[in-house]
Amino acid sequence: MELGLYTFAETTRDPRTGHLVSAAQRLRDLMEEIELADQLGLDVFGVGEHHRPEYAVSAPAVVLAAAAERTKRIRLTSAVSVLSSDDPVRVFQQFATLDLLSGGRAEIMAGRGSFIESFPLFGYDLNDYDALFAEKLELLLKIRESEKVTWSGEIRAPIEDRGVYPRPIQDPLPVWIAVGGTPQSVVRAGTLGLPLALAIIGGAPERFVPLVDLYREAGREAGHDAALAVGLNTHGFIAERSQNAADEFWPSYADVMSRLGRERGWPPTTRQQYEMLRSPRGALAVGSPQEVIEKILFQHELFGHQRCLMQMSVGTMPHDKLMRSIELFGSVVAPAVRSATAGSEDVHAATGATRGE
Repeated sequence: MELGLYTFAETTRDPRTGHLVSAAQRLRDLMEEIELADQLGLDVFGVGEHHRPEYAVSAPAVVLAAAAERTKRIRLTSAVSVLSSDDPVRVFQQFATLDLLSGGRAEIMAGRGSFIESFPLFGYDLNDYDALFAEKLELLLKIRESEKVTWSGEIRAPIEDRGVYPRPIQDPLPVWIAVGGTPQSVVRAGTLGLPLALAIIGGAPERFVPLVDLYREAGREAGHDAALAVGLNTHGFIAERSQNAADEFWPSYADVMSRLGRERGWPPTTRQQYEMLRSPRGALAVGSPQEVIEKILFQHELFGHQRCLMQMSVGTMPHDKLMRSIELFGSVVAPAVRSATAGSEDVHAATGATRGE
């Protein structure tokens, strides 16, 4: 199994101290986090895109390009690229450039986005939410397929026999579809034969099993391999002792989830809910290394997935605590999980399929 991390590079106030980290400092810290993940042998690092004041990254490819020059082997992906409000030509060009700079380590994780700020910012109508993503994904895959592109749609201007450059080292450049739980989205990914990145950040993981089954069924019906790659994106944090992990992660987690709840009409997050999510069958991988190992392996029994990415900075976390959590993930958790899952899947075949190998 491939194991890695992702982040949205939060710049919220630390709920413990009230201190506000500047965007410049958060990005410097982020480079250290990615560099450490690479040194520890983790497989993937993802950086998300947001257009809000509490996040430092609106241009993931730029951040990942900086990371490419400080790393050697870790794969570098968006998490996600909000394709609906971006231009597929520019997205492809940016990540093809990243692929060249990194020696063939770039990936695109394309999604519709969990926030709406980018739509009015770039002049798009939210009424076209679904149509924008479907059309732009079609164009992105067309560009990936061929150097010269002829294409027309309903919203974006057509392209008539134009070349898109530069071309990446990887052929094809990996494109994952990121979904949060919508059946139509997993069917689309399966029908297109694209790897699926499923976010499980709440509730019981078992309730997502039908979605992964639906994805694989759609892939089979469309003539794709039944072993299409599945990745899980989840929240997690690790400390030597379970209670330390729980207490260190809780303030920032509660701050973020309660703030989002106020925006979306959810009730505030309680410590009781948090502890339920930390339990063996809950979505949060927060605890000691052994607890996190068991949580990942439990989810692997459910999904048989090929990739697990963990978001450790849900809100602003102290940098030293975050670095220690990454260290434990890379040095203790990852080797144990890889050893336990080595006989259950052909990792190279699964990941090679996503890269066109």
